[in-house]
This record gives sequence, structure tokens and C-alpha cells, in this order.
Amino acid sequence: MTTDTPLQPCDLMIEAGWVVPVEPHGVVLADHAVMVTDGVIVAVLPTKQAHARFRPKDLVARPEAALIPGLVNAHTHNPMTLLRGIADDLPLMEWLQGHIWPVEGAMMGPEFVADGVVLAIAEMLRGGTTCANENYFFPDVQAAVYKRHGFRARVGLPVIDFPTAWAKTDDEYFDRAAEVHDQWRDDALVATAFVPHAPYTVSDASFERIRMLADQLDVPVHLHTHETAGEVADSLRDHGQRPLARLDRLGLVNDRLIAVHMTQLTDAEIELCAQRGVSVVHCPESNLKLGSGFCRAGALQRAGVNLAIGTDGCASNNDLDMFGETRTAALLAKAVAQDTTALDSASALRAATLGGARAMGLDARIGSIEVGKAADLACVDLGQLETQPLHHVISQLVYATGRHQVSDVWIAGQAKLRERELVDMDAAAVIANARQWRERIATVRL
Repeated sequence: MTTDTPLQPCDLMIEAGWVVPVEPHGVVLADHAVMVTDGVIVAVLPTKQAHARFRPKDLVARPEAALIPGLVNAHTHNPMTLLRGIADDLPLMEWLQGHIWPVEGAMMGPEFVADGVVLAIAEMLRGGTTCANENYFFPDVQAAVYKRHGFRARVGLPVIDFPTAWAKTDDEYFDRAAEVHDQWRDDALVATAFVPHAPYTVSDASFERIRMLADQLDVPVHLHTHETAGEVADSLRDHGQRPLARLDRLGLVNDRLIAVHMTQLTDAEIELCAQRGVSVVHCPESNLKLGSGFCRAGALQRAGVNLAIGTDGCASNNDLDMFGETRTAALLAKAVAQDTTALDSASALRAATLGGARAMGLDARIGSIEVGKAADLACVDLGQLETQPLHHVISQLVYATGRHQVSDVWIAGQAKLRERELVDMDAAAVIANARQWRERIATVRL
């Protein structure tokens, strides 16, 4: 006499030809399935064992695909997606001061921010990105849009030393930051960070205030720094210190700091970042396009610095393609270090997933395919012509795969992309809205 053990119910079972969990590092699990209940991963098993134990409400079978953690874009200005391509092939400060800031001054407001974020969400989902570290104005609007679309984000609470449409005075920047943080402090998808723009646009007094509040509120500090040689020279002239040394004097060089770009680093500065637990966000394509310099990603990794990858905004990249960004990061690291082992494919994929999650303080929740973590996942079709023959899955994901091969995306177990179709967004409407913004922006372009 035998008794059958009843199958355990689950909301979702995803069968994949390969599961790439990222943690453990470099592992590829062939013919595995991931089970999800209430938005959380409850098991990762060989496919046959999965069917012997679980009864899913929804079964997605992708035998030619790799299932990876959703990509984490660790530095974005997503409302600026509406500014894609308006001022290309210019140096950073000319681009920023002569073109971007004037257009923003004319266009920026809640409607611009909301519509830019919607366009960005659609683009990111189609490219396998499930989380963004946002850095822009009107964070209240951003947060509401990310929440409405079920997209995971850490929205920035901006601080800058001049008036904008968001705030006019230092006190107003901080008062509004506190309001937004309080509104979203317990949300499951949307969190906050302080985003002082850069050392050259934020005073010592504001930085000291940010340090105190970041400690009190337990949020990261996310800023551009050491982006160009000119920034470093100006800091030496104006403050008698390099930007990182100034930030250290002000108490900000610690494990809350998300330092973006970092193209101008000495060996001692890299070691300081490693000792203090600083995360560095590498934005290689924006740095290349703006001629800003080269982040020493290989040296940072060797020193033990947590490395993340970001696209920057569409006004300076000009896309939100994390597959392309990760490939560029891996290739550029080798050229900069003159070392073919610098930022190998598994480490590059880790930077684009778990590294970004760790930088954002979300690594206990996302960034790898592990039991207990949120089911933020992407399926990547490796059966297409461009990724044949398939010898090494992680190598193929980093060096050969395009974002058009992303077939399915889930955030907290909710389907956002299925067989290349956005599940709960009207792509035609998003495109039409972007086109009407083109006409509006054209009236104020310089």
C-alpha cells in the first residue's frame, strides 16, 4: 500500500533551460525550475523534482531560455528619457549647462516627470530591468508612477544649491525630502535615498545635513562624483581637496555612499572606498559618450569594492539597455586594465544584478535567485540565431545577447512582460505620448 504525498501549491513555476542564480557566483543550473508564492521564491529545483513536489497555478516553460535575476540599473535619470538625443556629441559641462538645464527649466514639472518615467519603465521592462536607482526631481511623482506600474525603485530626494521647479531654498529641499520619505518609508516596492547632485553643486553645510539625516533615516546617499578631470581640478581650486577627500571630511565616505562614475581615482582612493564599504556605480557608455574618462572597474573589483552598473539617463547614453551596458563595462575594463581577466563575464553579470542591489541596500531582497528573495526575474531567449552555438551561458549573456532576447519579466512574482509583450502597459500609447513631448520640447530647444 502506498500513499501519495499531495503536491504543494504555488502561484508560479518557471521552467528554464538554465537558471543563473548569480549567488553562488558563476553557477549555471541546467534544466531547473523556480517556484514562486506570494511574490517570493520558495524553491529552486531540477525541473523533474519541481513537478514531483509542486502544483503551480501558472506554469511558464522556456526550455531555450536562461532565467536570471532582474537587472538592476543602479543609476538613472528616467524622466530624462523624454530628452533622448536632444544634445549629443558635446562635453559634459557644455551639454549640461548649455542645453539640458535650459530645456529642463522650461519643461520640468509633474507631467514631464510622470510621462518620462512611464516611457522608461516600458523600455526597461523590455530589456529585463526590474529595479532602478532614480536620481531626479519630483520624487513624489516618480514614486507614485513606479508604484502604479509595480516597478521596483529607490527614488532620490534631490538636493542642489540653486532653485528648481521642485524647490527654491535649501530648507525647502530638505522639507520636501522629509515629506516624500515619510510617505514611502514602509512601501514594499518604492524606497528613497538622498541624491545631492554632485560635489560642485552642493555646499558643505548641505552635505553635513544630508549625512546626519541619512544616518537618522537609514537611507543611502547617491551622487555623481569624480566624474571628470575638470571636476577634480575645480575641487582642488575651490576646496583645497579632491572631491572624495572633501566628502570624507564631511563624514560621507561610508557604506551608505553610492558613488557614481568615479572615472578619476587614485590607488589610495580605491583602497579608501574598499575600507569604508562604498559602492561604485559604473556608467561606461555615458562616460564614453561625454568623454568623461574611464572608471577603473577592474581595480575596484580587485580591491573588494562593491561594483554596480548603471545606464545614466537617456539624455547622455542614449538608452536604458543594461545588456549593452554590461557588455561595454566588461570589455572596457579589460582595455583600461590591459588585462583580459578584468571584470570577467560572471563578475559583470553580478555587478548588473546583485552588485546594484547591494549598492541600493536591497540585496537581502533582490539581485539573485535564492529562496526567500522577491521573484524579480527575467527570461532571456538564448535559442536565437545571434546566440548560437551556446557553449557557455554566462559568457553568452554578457558578450552576445541583446535586450531584444528578453522574453519574460516578473517583479515580485507579477508578470510584466510575457513573450515580448508588455502585460499591463499600452506600448502604442506610450509611443504616442513620447511623440507629443518631442513637439513640445522642440519649441524650447536652443
